[in-house]
Amino acid sequence: MADTKREIERKYEYEHKSGESDLPDLTGVPGVASVQDKGVAHLDATYYDTADERLAAASLTLRRRTGGSDAGWHLKFPVAAGVRDEIRAPLSDDLPESLARLVRSRVRERPLRPVVRLRSDRDVRHLLDHTGRLLAEVSVDTVHAERLTAGGGTARWTEIEVELADDGDPAFLDKVEKKLRKAGVRPSTSASKLARALAETAPDAAATRPEGASPAPAPAPAAAPRQKRRPRAVGRPVTAGDHVLAYVRAQRDALVELDPAVRQDVPDSVHRMRVATRRLRSTFRSYRSVLDREVTDPVAADLKWLARELGLDRDQEVLAARLGAALDDLPAALVSGPVGDRLTAWSRARHGGAHGHLTGILDSRRHLTLLDTLDALLADPPLRRKAAAKPDKVLAKAVRKDIDKLSGLVTEALGLPPGDDRDTALHEARKKTKRTRYAAEAAVPALGGPAKTLVASMKSLQGLLGDHQDSVMARRILRELAAVAHAAGENTFTYGILYGREECRARAAEAALPETWTSIGKDLRSWTA
Repeated sequence: MADTKREIERKYEYEHKSGESDLPDLTGVPGVASVQDKGVAHLDATYYDTADERLAAASLTLRRRTGGSDAGWHLKFPVAAGVRDEIRAPLSDDLPESLARLVRSRVRERPLRPVVRLRSDRDVRHLLDHTGRLLAEVSVDTVHAERLTAGGGTARWTEIEVELADDGDPAFLDKVEKKLRKAGVRPSTSASKLARALAETAPDAAATRPEGASPAPAPAPAAAPRQKRRPRAVGRPVTAGDHVLAYVRAQRDALVELDPAVRQDVPDSVHRMRVATRRLRSTFRSYRSVLDREVTDPVAADLKWLARELGLDRDQEVLAARLGAALDDLPAALVSGPVGDRLTAWSRARHGGAHGHLTGILDSRRHLTLLDTLDALLADPPLRRKAAAKPDKVLAKAVRKDIDKLSGLVTEALGLPPGDDRDTALHEARKKTKRTRYAAEAAVPALGGPAKTLVASMKSLQGLLGDHQDSVMARRILRELAAVAHAAGENTFTYGILYGREECRARAAEAALPETWTSIGKDLRSWTA
Protein backbone atom coordinates (compact mmCIF):
# COMPACT_ATOMS: atom_id res chain seq x y z
CA MET A 1 0.00 0.00 0.00
CA ALA A 2 1.27 3.48 -0.94
CA ASP A 3 1.43 6.50 1.36
CA THR A 4 1.93 10.19 0.57
CA LYS A 5 4.29 12.75 2.06
CA ARG A 6 4.56 16.46 1.25
CA GLU A 7 8.24 17.24 0.62
CA ILE A 8 9.48 20.84 0.91
CA GLU A 9 13.17 21.18 0.14
CA ARG A 10 15.85 23.30 -1.48
CA LYS A 11 19.00 22.23 -3.29
CA TYR A 12 22.32 24.03 -3.54
CA GLU A 13 25.48 23.72 -5.59
CA TYR A 14 28.42 22.71 -3.45
CA GLU A 15 32.08 22.39 -4.35
CA HIS A 16 33.86 20.62 -1.54
CA LYS A 17 37.40 21.88 -1.10
CA SER A 18 40.16 20.02 0.68
CA GLY A 19 40.71 21.18 4.23
CA GLU A 20 37.25 22.69 4.66
CA SER A 21 34.36 21.27 6.66
CA ASP A 22 31.78 19.23 4.82
CA LEU A 23 29.05 21.74 5.61
CA PRO A 24 28.99 25.44 6.52
CA ASP A 25 28.32 26.03 10.20
CA LEU A 26 24.53 26.27 10.68
CA THR A 27 24.41 26.77 14.44
CA GLY A 28 23.94 30.47 13.86
CA VAL A 29 20.65 30.01 12.00
CA PRO A 30 17.87 31.68 14.05
CA GLY A 31 15.91 29.03 15.94
CA VAL A 32 18.61 26.35 15.70
CA ALA A 33 19.89 25.27 19.11
CA SER A 34 22.00 22.33 17.94
CA VAL A 35 23.14 20.45 14.86
CA GLN A 36 23.10 16.68 15.23
CA ASP A 37 25.32 14.46 13.10
CA LYS A 38 23.27 11.48 11.83
CA GLY A 39 26.06 9.78 9.92
CA VAL A 40 26.39 8.79 6.28
CA ALA A 41 23.77 6.83 4.34
CA HIS A 42 24.54 5.02 1.08
CA LEU A 43 21.66 5.37 -1.38
CA ASP A 44 21.21 3.50 -4.66
CA ALA A 45 18.29 4.67 -6.84
CA THR A 46 17.18 3.62 -10.30
CA TYR A 47 14.86 6.04 -12.12
CA TYR A 48 12.27 4.86 -14.62
CA ASP A 49 10.72 6.61 -17.61
CA THR A 50 9.49 6.00 -21.16
CA ALA A 51 11.86 5.99 -24.12
CA ASP A 52 10.87 9.60 -24.91
CA GLU A 53 11.15 10.60 -21.21
CA ARG A 54 7.53 11.67 -20.75
CA LEU A 55 7.75 11.69 -16.96
CA ALA A 56 10.83 13.90 -16.94
CA ALA A 57 9.15 16.32 -19.36
CA ALA A 58 6.34 16.71 -16.82
CA SER A 59 8.83 17.03 -13.90
CA LEU A 60 7.69 13.68 -12.45
CA THR A 61 10.17 11.25 -10.95
CA LEU A 62 9.68 7.53 -10.46
CA ARG A 63 12.42 5.57 -8.73
CA ARG A 64 13.29 2.38 -6.89
CA ARG A 65 15.75 3.12 -4.08
CA THR A 66 17.62 1.05 -1.56
CA GLY A 67 19.54 2.32 1.44
CA GLY A 68 18.57 4.98 3.95
CA SER A 69 15.47 5.02 6.12
CA ASP A 70 12.88 5.07 3.32
CA ALA A 71 13.93 2.34 0.90
CA GLY A 72 11.19 1.51 -1.60
CA TRP A 73 9.44 2.90 -4.65
CA HIS A 74 8.92 6.66 -4.78
CA LEU A 75 6.79 8.69 -7.19
CA LYS A 76 7.07 12.49 -6.94
CA PHE A 77 4.61 15.04 -8.32
CA PRO A 78 5.52 18.75 -8.52
CA VAL A 79 3.26 21.04 -6.48
CA ALA A 80 5.19 24.33 -6.56
CA ALA A 81 8.80 25.46 -6.70
CA GLY A 82 10.64 23.33 -4.14
CA VAL A 83 7.48 21.47 -3.15
CA ARG A 84 6.59 17.95 -4.23
CA ASP A 85 4.21 15.24 -3.12
CA GLU A 86 6.06 11.97 -2.71
CA ILE A 87 4.00 8.78 -2.92
CA ARG A 88 5.76 5.77 -1.49
CA ALA A 89 5.31 2.05 -1.88
CA PRO A 90 7.23 -0.83 -0.25
CA LEU A 91 10.40 -2.14 -1.86
CA SER A 92 9.79 -4.84 -4.45
CA ASP A 93 11.39 -6.10 -7.64
CA ASP A 94 8.57 -4.89 -9.89
CA LEU A 95 6.85 -1.52 -10.07
CA PRO A 96 3.77 -1.60 -7.82
CA GLU A 97 0.50 -1.29 -9.71
CA SER A 98 -0.60 1.43 -7.29
CA LEU A 99 2.15 3.69 -8.67
CA ALA A 100 1.92 2.50 -12.27
CA ARG A 101 -1.69 3.66 -12.39
CA LEU A 102 -0.77 7.13 -11.18
CA VAL A 103 1.45 7.75 -14.23
CA ARG A 104 -0.79 6.03 -16.78
CA SER A 105 -2.24 9.27 -18.15
CA ARG A 106 1.34 10.32 -18.95
CA VAL A 107 2.84 7.10 -20.29
CA ARG A 108 -0.38 5.56 -21.72
CA GLU A 109 0.64 2.11 -22.94
CA ARG A 110 4.32 2.87 -23.39
CA PRO A 111 6.66 0.67 -21.33
CA LEU A 112 8.64 2.13 -18.43
CA ARG A 113 12.33 1.29 -18.40
CA PRO A 114 15.38 2.19 -16.28
CA VAL A 115 16.95 5.41 -17.56
CA VAL A 116 19.31 6.64 -14.83
CA ARG A 117 21.03 5.18 -11.80
CA LEU A 118 22.09 7.49 -8.97
CA ARG A 119 24.39 6.29 -6.20
CA SER A 120 24.79 8.81 -3.41
CA ASP A 121 26.74 9.08 -0.20
CA ARG A 122 24.49 11.23 2.00
CA ASP A 123 26.11 12.94 5.01
CA VAL A 124 23.12 13.92 7.15
CA ARG A 125 22.68 16.62 9.80
CA HIS A 126 19.54 17.40 11.81
CA LEU A 127 18.80 20.98 12.79
CA LEU A 128 17.08 20.97 16.21
CA ASP A 129 15.44 23.68 18.30
CA HIS A 130 15.94 24.12 22.05
CA THR A 131 13.37 21.37 22.81
CA GLY A 132 15.08 18.86 20.53
CA ARG A 133 12.38 19.17 17.88
CA LEU A 134 13.52 18.59 14.30
CA LEU A 135 13.39 21.75 12.18
CA ALA A 136 15.04 20.50 9.01
CA GLU A 137 17.33 17.80 7.66
CA VAL A 138 20.44 19.03 5.87
CA SER A 139 22.57 16.66 3.85
CA VAL A 140 25.68 16.84 1.75
CA ASP A 141 25.13 14.44 -1.15
CA THR A 142 28.02 13.13 -3.20
CA VAL A 143 26.33 11.78 -6.32
CA HIS A 144 27.47 9.44 -9.05
CA ALA A 145 25.02 9.39 -11.99
CA GLU A 146 24.98 6.79 -14.75
CA ARG A 147 22.67 6.84 -17.75
CA LEU A 148 21.36 3.33 -18.39
CA THR A 149 20.29 3.85 -21.99
CA ALA A 150 22.48 3.47 -25.07
CA GLY A 151 25.09 6.14 -25.64
CA GLY A 152 24.77 7.71 -22.22
CA GLY A 153 27.59 8.70 -19.95
CA THR A 154 28.31 9.32 -16.29
CA ALA A 155 28.62 12.38 -14.09
CA ARG A 156 29.64 13.27 -10.53
CA TRP A 157 28.75 16.21 -8.34
CA THR A 158 28.20 17.26 -4.74
CA GLU A 159 25.18 19.21 -3.56
CA ILE A 160 23.53 20.33 -0.37
CA GLU A 161 19.90 19.46 0.23
CA VAL A 162 17.78 21.09 2.94
CA GLU A 163 14.43 19.40 3.63
CA LEU A 164 11.89 20.97 5.96
CA ALA A 165 10.60 18.79 8.81
CA ASP A 166 6.99 17.61 8.65
CA ASP A 167 4.59 20.44 9.54
CA GLY A 168 7.50 22.89 9.63
CA ASP A 169 7.30 26.57 8.71
CA PRO A 170 8.60 27.08 5.14
CA ALA A 171 9.97 30.47 6.24
CA PHE A 172 12.62 28.58 8.20
CA LEU A 173 14.22 27.55 4.90
CA ASP A 174 14.80 31.23 4.12
CA LYS A 175 16.85 31.53 7.29
CA VAL A 176 18.95 28.49 6.37
CA GLU A 177 19.46 29.80 2.84
CA LYS A 178 20.63 33.17 4.14
CA LYS A 179 23.31 31.41 6.16
CA LEU A 180 24.37 29.23 3.24
CA ARG A 181 24.60 32.18 0.86
CA LYS A 182 26.87 33.99 3.30
CA ALA A 183 29.11 30.94 3.13
CA GLY A 184 29.23 31.21 -0.66
CA VAL A 185 26.76 28.41 -1.40
CA ARG A 186 24.40 29.12 -4.30
CA PRO A 187 21.02 27.58 -5.21
CA SER A 188 21.11 24.70 -7.62
CA THR A 189 20.32 25.36 -11.28
CA SER A 190 18.57 21.99 -11.48
CA ALA A 191 15.13 21.27 -10.04
CA SER A 192 16.13 17.75 -9.02
CA LYS A 193 18.95 15.24 -9.08
CA LEU A 194 17.26 13.43 -11.93
CA ALA A 195 17.02 16.59 -14.04
CA ARG A 196 20.71 17.23 -13.53
CA ALA A 197 21.62 13.63 -14.25
CA LEU A 198 19.63 13.60 -17.49
CA ALA A 199 21.33 16.81 -18.61
CA GLU A 200 24.86 15.75 -17.73
CA THR A 201 24.73 12.13 -18.91
CA ALA A 202 23.00 12.73 -22.24
CA PRO A 203 24.99 11.32 -25.16
CA ASP A 204 26.04 14.77 -26.43
CA ALA A 205 26.92 16.00 -22.93
CA ALA A 206 28.91 12.87 -22.16
CA ALA A 207 30.96 13.36 -25.35
CA THR A 208 31.91 16.96 -24.64
CA ARG A 209 32.23 17.27 -20.85
CA PRO A 210 34.84 15.43 -18.79
CA GLU A 211 33.56 13.57 -15.77
CA GLY A 212 33.41 15.75 -12.67
CA ALA A 213 33.20 19.04 -14.59
CA SER A 214 30.94 21.82 -13.37
CA PRO A 215 27.32 21.25 -14.35
CA ALA A 216 25.45 23.10 -17.02
CA PRO A 217 21.99 24.45 -16.24
CA ALA A 218 19.24 21.85 -16.54
CA PRO A 219 17.34 21.98 -19.83
CA ALA A 220 13.74 23.13 -19.98
CA PRO A 221 11.08 20.40 -20.16
CA ALA A 222 10.70 18.85 -23.57
CA ALA A 223 8.60 20.94 -25.92
CA ALA A 224 5.29 19.70 -27.25
CA PRO A 225 5.47 17.89 -30.62
CA ARG A 226 5.57 20.31 -33.54
CA GLN A 227 2.49 20.59 -35.70
CA LYS A 228 2.84 18.70 -38.95
CA ARG A 229 0.42 20.76 -40.99
CA ARG A 230 1.31 24.26 -39.83
CA PRO A 231 4.39 24.32 -37.60
CA ARG A 232 4.10 26.91 -34.85
CA ALA A 233 5.85 27.11 -31.50
CA VAL A 234 3.54 27.15 -28.51
CA GLY A 235 3.56 30.77 -27.42
CA ARG A 236 1.50 33.93 -27.48
CA PRO A 237 -1.71 33.36 -29.50
CA VAL A 238 -2.05 35.52 -32.61
CA THR A 239 -4.72 34.09 -34.90
CA ALA A 240 -8.21 32.83 -34.07
CA GLY A 241 -6.85 29.30 -34.42
CA ASP A 242 -4.06 30.03 -31.95
CA HIS A 243 -6.56 31.16 -29.30
CA VAL A 244 -8.85 28.18 -29.73
CA LEU A 245 -5.96 25.72 -29.69
CA ALA A 246 -4.50 27.34 -26.56
CA TYR A 247 -7.80 26.72 -24.77
CA VAL A 248 -7.98 23.14 -26.09
CA ARG A 249 -4.40 22.53 -24.96
CA ALA A 250 -5.15 23.78 -21.45
CA GLN A 251 -8.09 21.39 -21.12
CA ARG A 252 -6.07 18.45 -22.50
CA ASP A 253 -3.41 19.22 -19.91
CA ALA A 254 -6.06 19.31 -17.18
CA LEU A 255 -7.33 15.83 -18.14
CA VAL A 256 -3.81 14.44 -17.92
CA GLU A 257 -2.80 16.24 -14.72
CA LEU A 258 -6.02 15.48 -12.83
CA ASP A 259 -5.90 11.75 -13.56
CA PRO A 260 -3.77 10.84 -10.51
CA ALA A 261 -5.92 13.01 -8.22
CA VAL A 262 -9.10 11.30 -9.41
CA ARG A 263 -7.55 7.89 -8.81
CA GLN A 264 -6.59 8.97 -5.29
CA ASP A 265 -10.10 10.30 -4.64
CA VAL A 266 -8.88 13.85 -4.00
CA PRO A 267 -11.87 16.10 -3.22
CA ASP A 268 -13.24 18.02 -6.22
CA SER A 269 -10.88 16.28 -8.66
CA VAL A 270 -13.70 14.43 -10.43
CA HIS A 271 -15.63 17.67 -10.85
CA ARG A 272 -12.61 19.47 -12.27
CA MET A 273 -11.90 16.68 -14.75
CA ARG A 274 -15.52 16.62 -15.81
CA VAL A 275 -15.44 20.37 -16.39
CA ALA A 276 -12.37 19.93 -18.60
CA THR A 277 -14.24 17.42 -20.79
CA ARG A 278 -17.18 19.82 -21.06
CA ARG A 279 -14.94 22.71 -21.98
CA LEU A 280 -13.36 20.67 -24.74
CA ARG A 281 -16.71 19.54 -26.15
CA SER A 282 -18.09 23.06 -25.99
CA THR A 283 -15.03 24.47 -27.73
CA PHE A 284 -15.31 21.99 -30.58
CA ARG A 285 -18.99 22.86 -31.05
CA SER A 286 -18.78 26.62 -30.57
CA TYR A 287 -15.71 27.08 -32.76
CA ARG A 288 -16.62 24.82 -35.64
CA SER A 289 -15.62 27.64 -38.00
CA VAL A 290 -12.06 27.21 -36.69
CA LEU A 291 -11.73 23.44 -36.23
CA ASP A 292 -13.07 20.90 -38.73
CA ARG A 293 -16.04 19.02 -37.24
CA GLU A 294 -15.28 15.91 -39.29
CA VAL A 295 -12.23 15.51 -37.06
CA THR A 296 -13.57 16.91 -33.78
CA ASP A 297 -17.02 15.27 -33.71
CA PRO A 298 -15.68 11.74 -33.00
CA VAL A 299 -13.43 13.20 -30.30
CA ALA A 300 -16.41 15.04 -28.79
CA ALA A 301 -18.35 11.77 -28.69
CA ASP A 302 -15.60 10.16 -26.62
CA LEU A 303 -15.47 13.22 -24.37
CA LYS A 304 -19.22 12.93 -23.82
CA TRP A 305 -18.74 9.30 -22.84
CA LEU A 306 -16.00 10.23 -20.38
CA ALA A 307 -18.09 13.04 -18.87
CA ARG A 308 -20.97 10.64 -18.38
CA GLU A 309 -18.74 8.15 -16.60
CA LEU A 310 -17.29 10.90 -14.41
CA GLY A 311 -20.82 12.02 -13.61
CA LEU A 312 -21.63 8.72 -11.90
CA ASP A 313 -19.36 9.78 -9.06
CA ARG A 314 -19.69 13.56 -9.20
CA ASP A 315 -23.50 13.73 -9.29
CA GLN A 316 -23.73 11.43 -6.31
CA GLU A 317 -21.18 13.52 -4.41
CA VAL A 318 -23.16 16.73 -4.99
CA LEU A 319 -26.51 15.19 -4.05
CA ALA A 320 -25.13 13.53 -0.92
CA ALA A 321 -23.72 16.85 0.30
CA ARG A 322 -26.96 18.68 -0.51
CA LEU A 323 -29.24 16.17 1.21
CA GLY A 324 -26.93 15.85 4.21
CA ALA A 325 -26.93 19.61 4.72
CA ALA A 326 -30.72 19.76 4.33
CA LEU A 327 -31.17 17.06 6.93
CA ASP A 328 -28.83 18.84 9.35
CA ASP A 329 -30.93 22.00 9.00
CA LEU A 330 -34.13 20.27 10.10
CA PRO A 331 -35.29 20.70 13.71
CA ALA A 332 -34.96 17.46 15.69
CA ALA A 333 -38.76 17.26 16.01
CA LEU A 334 -39.06 16.84 12.24
CA VAL A 335 -36.62 13.93 11.99
CA SER A 336 -38.33 10.55 12.31
CA GLY A 337 -36.58 7.25 11.74
CA PRO A 338 -32.99 6.46 10.70
CA VAL A 339 -32.95 8.95 7.83
CA GLY A 340 -29.34 10.00 8.43
CA ASP A 341 -28.10 6.40 8.56
CA ARG A 342 -29.96 5.50 5.38
CA LEU A 343 -28.62 8.57 3.58
CA THR A 344 -25.07 7.79 4.71
CA ALA A 345 -25.37 4.15 3.61
CA TRP A 346 -26.69 5.25 0.20
CA SER A 347 -23.86 7.75 -0.21
CA ARG A 348 -21.10 5.32 0.72
CA ALA A 349 -22.46 2.49 -1.39
CA ARG A 350 -22.91 4.67 -4.44
CA HIS A 351 -19.55 6.37 -4.02
CA GLY A 352 -17.56 3.19 -3.50
CA GLY A 353 -19.09 1.53 -6.53
CA ALA A 354 -18.80 4.63 -8.70
CA HIS A 355 -15.17 5.27 -7.76
CA GLY A 356 -14.15 1.69 -8.45
CA HIS A 357 -15.88 1.85 -11.81
CA LEU A 358 -14.23 5.19 -12.60
CA THR A 359 -10.68 3.97 -12.00
CA GLY A 360 -11.43 1.16 -14.43
CA ILE A 361 -12.58 3.72 -16.99
CA LEU A 362 -9.32 5.67 -16.61
CA ASP A 363 -7.39 2.47 -17.29
CA SER A 364 -9.50 1.57 -20.31
CA ARG A 365 -8.14 1.53 -23.84
CA ARG A 366 -10.88 3.95 -24.92
CA HIS A 367 -9.76 6.59 -22.42
CA LEU A 368 -6.05 6.19 -23.16
CA THR A 369 -6.79 6.35 -26.88
CA LEU A 370 -8.78 9.55 -26.28
CA LEU A 371 -5.73 11.17 -24.68
CA ASP A 372 -3.55 10.08 -27.61
CA THR A 373 -6.13 11.48 -30.02
CA LEU A 374 -6.12 14.85 -28.27
CA ASP A 375 -2.32 14.90 -28.47
CA ALA A 376 -2.50 14.17 -32.19
CA LEU A 377 -5.16 16.84 -32.74
CA LEU A 378 -2.96 19.47 -31.11
CA ALA A 379 0.12 18.31 -33.00
CA ASP A 380 -1.69 18.45 -36.35
CA PRO A 381 -4.80 20.61 -35.80
CA PRO A 382 -7.67 20.33 -38.31
CA LEU A 383 -7.74 24.08 -38.95
CA ARG A 384 -10.31 25.63 -41.25
CA ARG A 385 -9.84 28.78 -43.32
CA LYS A 386 -11.06 31.18 -40.61
CA ALA A 387 -8.46 29.85 -38.20
CA ALA A 388 -5.87 32.07 -39.85
CA ALA A 389 -8.01 35.21 -39.42
CA LYS A 390 -7.73 37.79 -36.67
CA PRO A 391 -9.41 36.53 -33.51
CA ASP A 392 -11.75 39.41 -32.64
CA LYS A 393 -14.37 38.90 -35.36
CA VAL A 394 -14.15 35.10 -35.56
CA LEU A 395 -14.37 34.46 -31.82
CA ALA A 396 -17.00 37.13 -31.21
CA LYS A 397 -19.23 35.72 -33.94
CA ALA A 398 -19.05 32.23 -32.41
CA VAL A 399 -19.94 33.59 -28.96
CA ARG A 400 -22.88 35.55 -30.39
CA LYS A 401 -24.30 32.39 -31.93
CA ASP A 402 -24.24 30.68 -28.53
CA ILE A 403 -25.91 33.70 -26.91
CA ASP A 404 -28.71 33.66 -29.50
CA LYS A 405 -29.42 29.99 -28.86
CA LEU A 406 -29.33 30.51 -25.10
CA SER A 407 -31.79 33.39 -25.35
CA GLY A 408 -34.22 31.17 -27.21
CA LEU A 409 -34.01 28.41 -24.63
CA VAL A 410 -34.51 30.73 -21.66
CA THR A 411 -37.47 32.42 -23.35
CA GLU A 412 -39.03 29.03 -24.06
CA ALA A 413 -38.55 27.85 -20.46
CA LEU A 414 -40.06 31.01 -18.99
CA GLY A 415 -43.14 30.51 -21.14
CA LEU A 416 -43.87 27.03 -19.81
CA PRO A 417 -46.00 26.28 -16.72
CA PRO A 418 -44.29 24.66 -13.69
CA GLY A 419 -43.78 20.93 -14.16
CA ASP A 420 -41.65 18.34 -15.90
CA ASP A 421 -41.56 20.19 -19.24
CA ARG A 422 -40.27 23.36 -17.61
CA ASP A 423 -37.72 21.36 -15.60
CA THR A 424 -36.44 19.82 -18.83
CA ALA A 425 -36.33 23.19 -20.61
CA LEU A 426 -34.43 24.80 -17.74
CA HIS A 427 -31.93 21.94 -17.78
CA GLU A 428 -31.32 22.50 -21.50
CA ALA A 429 -30.85 26.21 -20.84
CA ARG A 430 -28.35 25.36 -18.14
CA LYS A 431 -26.28 23.26 -20.54
CA LYS A 432 -26.32 26.05 -23.12
CA THR A 433 -25.28 28.54 -20.43
CA LYS A 434 -22.20 26.43 -19.73
CA ARG A 435 -21.35 26.25 -23.41
CA THR A 436 -21.66 30.03 -23.76
CA ARG A 437 -19.50 30.54 -20.69
CA TYR A 438 -16.76 28.25 -22.01
CA ALA A 439 -16.83 29.91 -25.44
CA ALA A 440 -16.39 33.27 -23.72
CA GLU A 441 -13.54 31.88 -21.56
CA ALA A 442 -11.65 30.83 -24.68
CA ALA A 443 -12.15 34.33 -26.11
CA VAL A 444 -11.00 36.28 -23.03
CA PRO A 445 -7.32 36.57 -24.07
CA ALA A 446 -8.40 38.02 -27.41
CA LEU A 447 -11.51 40.03 -26.51
CA GLY A 448 -10.65 41.14 -22.98
CA GLY A 449 -13.21 42.91 -20.78
CA PRO A 450 -16.45 42.13 -22.65
CA ALA A 451 -15.63 38.42 -22.64
CA LYS A 452 -14.72 38.52 -18.94
CA THR A 453 -18.03 40.21 -18.14
CA LEU A 454 -19.92 37.62 -20.13
CA VAL A 455 -18.13 34.80 -18.29
CA ALA A 456 -19.22 36.29 -14.96
CA SER A 457 -22.82 36.68 -16.16
CA MET A 458 -22.98 33.13 -17.43
CA LYS A 459 -21.49 31.84 -14.18
CA SER A 460 -24.23 33.61 -12.22
CA LEU A 461 -26.96 32.21 -14.46
CA GLN A 462 -25.37 28.76 -14.34
CA GLY A 463 -25.47 28.82 -10.54
CA LEU A 464 -29.18 29.61 -10.48
CA LEU A 465 -30.09 26.99 -13.07
CA GLY A 466 -27.74 24.50 -11.41
CA ASP A 467 -29.49 24.88 -8.07
CA HIS A 468 -32.79 24.22 -9.81
CA GLN A 469 -31.49 21.07 -11.52
CA ASP A 470 -29.92 19.80 -8.27
CA SER A 471 -33.33 20.20 -6.65
CA VAL A 472 -34.93 18.13 -9.41
CA MET A 473 -32.38 15.35 -8.90
CA ALA A 474 -32.57 15.55 -5.09
CA ARG A 475 -36.35 15.03 -5.18
CA ARG A 476 -35.86 11.98 -7.38
CA ILE A 477 -33.42 10.47 -4.85
CA LEU A 478 -35.72 11.31 -1.94
CA ARG A 479 -38.57 9.44 -3.62
CA GLU A 480 -36.32 6.39 -4.07
CA LEU A 481 -35.07 6.50 -0.46
CA ALA A 482 -38.60 6.96 0.88
CA ALA A 483 -39.80 3.94 -1.08
CA VAL A 484 -37.01 1.79 0.37
CA ALA A 485 -37.69 3.10 3.89
CA HIS A 486 -41.43 2.41 3.53
CA ALA A 487 -40.73 -1.14 2.40
CA ALA A 488 -38.59 -1.59 5.52
CA GLY A 489 -41.43 -0.40 7.73
CA GLU A 490 -39.80 2.95 8.60
CA ASN A 491 -41.50 6.29 9.05
CA THR A 492 -41.19 8.33 5.81
CA PHE A 493 -42.41 11.64 7.25
CA THR A 494 -38.96 13.29 7.13
CA TYR A 495 -38.46 12.36 3.48
CA GLY A 496 -41.66 14.23 2.71
CA ILE A 497 -40.45 17.30 4.60
CA LEU A 498 -37.15 17.28 2.70
CA TYR A 499 -39.00 16.78 -0.59
CA GLY A 500 -41.23 19.76 0.12
CA ARG A 501 -38.26 21.98 0.94
CA GLU A 502 -36.52 20.99 -2.27
CA GLU A 503 -39.69 21.80 -4.17
CA CYS A 504 -39.70 25.26 -2.59
CA ARG A 505 -36.05 25.79 -3.59
CA ALA A 506 -36.85 24.91 -7.18
CA ARG A 507 -39.82 27.29 -7.27
CA ALA A 508 -37.64 30.04 -5.78
CA ALA A 509 -35.05 29.52 -8.50
CA GLU A 510 -37.74 29.69 -11.17
CA ALA A 511 -39.13 32.88 -9.67
CA ALA A 512 -35.68 34.49 -9.61
CA LEU A 513 -34.88 33.57 -13.22
CA PRO A 514 -36.74 36.45 -14.97
CA GLU A 515 -35.03 39.08 -12.84
CA THR A 516 -31.62 37.43 -13.26
CA TRP A 517 -32.11 37.16 -16.99
CA THR A 518 -33.12 40.81 -17.20
CA SER A 519 -30.15 41.95 -15.11
CA ILE A 520 -27.63 40.31 -17.44
CA GLY A 521 -29.51 41.44 -20.54
CA LYS A 522 -27.33 44.52 -21.00
CA ASP A 523 -24.24 42.32 -21.12
CA LEU A 524 -25.85 40.16 -23.77
CA ARG A 525 -27.05 43.13 -25.84
CA SER A 526 -23.48 44.34 -26.22
CA TRP A 527 -22.78 41.10 -28.08
CA THR A 528 -25.91 41.00 -30.21
CA ALA A 529 -26.08 44.65 -31.20
